[in-house]
Amino acid sequence: MPVTNPWLACPSPKQRLDRERLEERILNLLSSQNMCVLATAGPEGPLATPVRYFHLDFAVMFSTAAGSPKMRNLATDPRVSVGIFAPLVGQASSRGAQLFGRARVLSEADADFEHYWPAFRWQSDHVERSRSLDEPQTGPLVVIEAERIVYTEHWLRREGFAPRQFWTRADT
Repeated sequence: MPVTNPWLACPSPKQRLDRERLEERILNLLSSQNMCVLATAGPEGPLATPVRYFHLDFAVMFSTAAGSPKMRNLATDPRVSVGIFAPLVGQASSRGAQLFGRARVLSEADADFEHYWPAFRWQSDHVERSRSLDEPQTGPLVVIEAERIVYTEHWLRREGFAPRQFWTRADT
């Protein structure tokens, strides 16, 4: 029987990508997708929420209503996990990342707000909702700077690399 990807049947390689190549692959994933699953924990237990995100380097960001369940959970515990993945066609196309970090809720008064705000494309949301582009979005900006990332890409096996790679922020 012909096999499309015989290299998937072989034992998984253990070799690590160098940091530069790994970062390039992670940034490609973050740039090519726009939905993630945000996992938070609160008094009522865990909550996994699909969220449209934008990114700036290894930080993902989104905006939401101040009283939403995810915002209530973030107020209780800012530690989060974020899952981002490309559409799966088969094992060979398996590609995704788990980001771990702490969520920060920024308002326009916060010093870091101006660093992240230009990368947040609020205009697309306004167009979808027939809102004027002359009135920028208001409300909190949630930013998650990745502290560590587990990146998975089974295609790496073809090049002799482990399909699961690990990244840690340099300043942690």
